[in-house]
Amino acid sequence: MKKLLKNKSLFTGEHKPKFMALDFIKYIGPGLIVTVGFIDPGNWASNLMAGSTYGYSLLFTITLSTIMLIILQHNAAHLGIATGYCLSEAASIYLKPWLSKSILFTAILAAVSTAMAEILGAAIALNMLFKIPIKIGSILAFALIMYMLLTNSYKKLEKWIIGFVSIVGLSFIFELFLVKVDWKDAIVSWVTPSFPTGSIPIIMSVIGAVVMPHNLFLHSEIIQSRQWNLKDEEVIQKQLKYEFADTLFSMLIGWAINSAMVLIAATTFFSNNVVVDDLSQAKQMLEPLLGNWAALIFAIGLLFAGISSTITAGMASGSIFAGMYKEPYDISDSHTKVGVAGTLIAALAVIFFVGDPFKGLVYSQMFLSIQLPITVFLQIYLTSSKRVMGKYSNDILGKIILGIIAFIITALNIMLLLDI
Repeated sequence: MKKLLKNKSLFTGEHKPKFMALDFIKYIGPGLIVTVGFIDPGNWASNLMAGSTYGYSLLFTITLSTIMLIILQHNAAHLGIATGYCLSEAASIYLKPWLSKSILFTAILAAVSTAMAEILGAAIALNMLFKIPIKIGSILAFALIMYMLLTNSYKKLEKWIIGFVSIVGLSFIFELFLVKVDWKDAIVSWVTPSFPTGSIPIIMSVIGAVVMPHNLFLHSEIIQSRQWNLKDEEVIQKQLKYEFADTLFSMLIGWAINSAMVLIAATTFFSNNVVVDDLSQAKQMLEPLLGNWAALIFAIGLLFAGISSTITAGMASGSIFAGMYKEPYDISDSHTKVGVAGTLIAALAVIFFVGDPFKGLVYSQMFLSIQLPITVFLQIYLTSSKRVMGKYSNDILGKIILGIIAFIITALNIMLLLDI
């Protein structure tokens, strides 16, 4: 570990924090930014299909994927705290140039794929709300997101995104009040693995949509917005505890929102023998079943999910591209701007070549399936290296757990890719 502290634009300065409840509340934020990534439109499509096809049966996949996500995101944040580098910077510093650039280039392609699906989700929501054509809606969403990314500091974006997450969460709380959930069956399904006939592709899709490569890069970067004085080991240890609490709290919120999607689909569509495989179809079916307000709230939630998740995808790509030059994310820096703008422009361009929006979401999952194992193994290699992490490198148990998760994710994503 050659570098414990560096001048990062996200840093709040060097001071020793008061480790109290109020300080922890102030610390919450990075985890919620990451949460946005796995409540994006791709997740909506997967969860609605799971609930409408199999009822409560596949709720366990939300639990399993969230557990894996907590471990991986904590590990990625651990890298940022212990070294002062994000995942992209660490790869550029500690790997051979040809290898790091090859890996990071695939990560940018994955970010483009993710951003495409998320812009599409926002455009679909605009079509639901205002009958705006998908391609025009994509341009409008792109323009708003670019404006927010290029004109706001990380701290302001964090507040915006937390607000957006709150809107998405409230929209599903509202929807849950409109349906009658069998909570006993739901609780059993959350903790009991179930594999109904023909469910494997959907199970893999749900799990694959939760653990996303750009979120691992992003978390290792934005966690440094909460760094204080990394020269003090006591501070580092307490910061690691704060980070884990933030990650756990935020991922549980994501678990609740994803679960709510499945519950609503199960109680509304499955009980009426309606299989949902299109986001627009979900809104159309909600109107006669639950009323106009339910359909409207659904579309509003989707709009804010699409906007906020595209913002985080843009931030992740900016971090990845800047990291290629061994630089941190800084929207005032040209490398970060190129990473953000280049990714979103490429994502928008791809949308114009996709005739079917739902197929666009499927294609995005295919590209993520290819890249995700690469990022996971890169992260495990870096966080297990004493040369990179010093005494904060993964212990034996950590390596075993991360290795098992990497194997599961790789197998599931290969199976998903073959199924597509």
